[in-house]
Amino acid sequence: MIKRREFLITASIGAIGSTVTVPSFAFESTSKPDPQTALVMDSMGELRPTYSKELLNEVIASGLNAIAVTVCDPKTFEREAVKAANDGIGDYDRFIRNNSELLIKGSGTSDVDKAKTEGKIAVFYLFQNSTPLGRNLDTVDLYYDMGMRSIQITYNYQNWAGAGCKEKNGSGLTRFGYEMVEKLNEKNMLVDLSHANMKTMSDAIGASKKPVIVSHTACMAVYENIRNTTDENMRLLADRGGVVGICQIRPFVTDTRKGAFEHYLNHIQHAVKVAGIQHVCIGSDRDHRVIRMTDEYLAELKAEEGENFNEKDWPLYMDKLNGPRRMETIWDGLAKRKFSDSQIERIMGKNLYRLYGEVL
Repeated sequence: MIKRREFLITASIGAIGSTVTVPSFAFESTSKPDPQTALVMDSMGELRPTYSKELLNEVIASGLNAIAVTVCDPKTFEREAVKAANDGIGDYDRFIRNNSELLIKGSGTSDVDKAKTEGKIAVFYLFQNSTPLGRNLDTVDLYYDMGMRSIQITYNYQNWAGAGCKEKNGSGLTRFGYEMVEKLNEKNMLVDLSHANMKTMSDAIGASKKPVIVSHTACMAVYENIRNTTDENMRLLADRGGVVGICQIRPFVTDTRKGAFEHYLNHIQHAVKVAGIQHVCIGSDRDHRVIRMTDEYLAELKAEEGENFNEKDWPLYMDKLNGPRRMETIWDGLAKRKFSDSQIERIMGKNLYRLYGEVL
């Protein structure tokens, strides 16, 4: 088996630009792709600055080449949001510097290439709410210079740009939101529509001159949850070249605890059927630690999640995806669902790499 540190990047991603349509999950995988040699990316996941080098090495061993991380609390507004954003960027900058043998700050596909050849992870910065921008779009330039490459238009509620999924009477994309999408396009930054209500999402997809991403969601048609995305919007996103990331938050995927992983694969399979094989990726939205539901961990969650914390929803994780080697588990699961090798490689990394290349 060729180990990832010995693998030539041109062999892995030379065909990433291909747009040949492959029938969805039509062929049985005969030689399972190896996540240590194939391209593996996470469109939104956790890589906490508290992670040890030992844990980072385990994540790298799973084959992960790149991940987008949320750098500040998306539940903040006004001055608190600005402070959280600036502090968060500083925290992640230090984290990457202190682990420079393992991590690279990501700004484009060349950093993914470099991370792959050097056996590291490229870390891309994401705001999960546009509130740090305030009402001044000149701040987009400032945050771009600080390394920000993706901005989510809304979190759960109404802000200046649009309405989140929990807003009872929220708008679609506002006038300011249209201006924001235009600015992000000009700056070659990703427009992320996770957490948006369906009207804000469809408005922004239509407004953007570049493909957009819904970095972490699941399929409303498979399991009804306020955080999930309709088939209509997934088709609209795909028609304009975008990518949808299927998340690993169990309550968004199923109310079943035992065997939840199979439900997760159902969401990936449905997204491929609706949006097409070129438009689906992995957006885990999950911790890499092995989680145990102790009183201490629940206290940590309550402090982090605030009003989002609902103890009956926990654990958020799926048993088979609880830990740093979960990408390998997904490889195996998709192969067992008879996705072909080339299809699995698209879902696990090539689709997101293509989007980064087109936008960033």
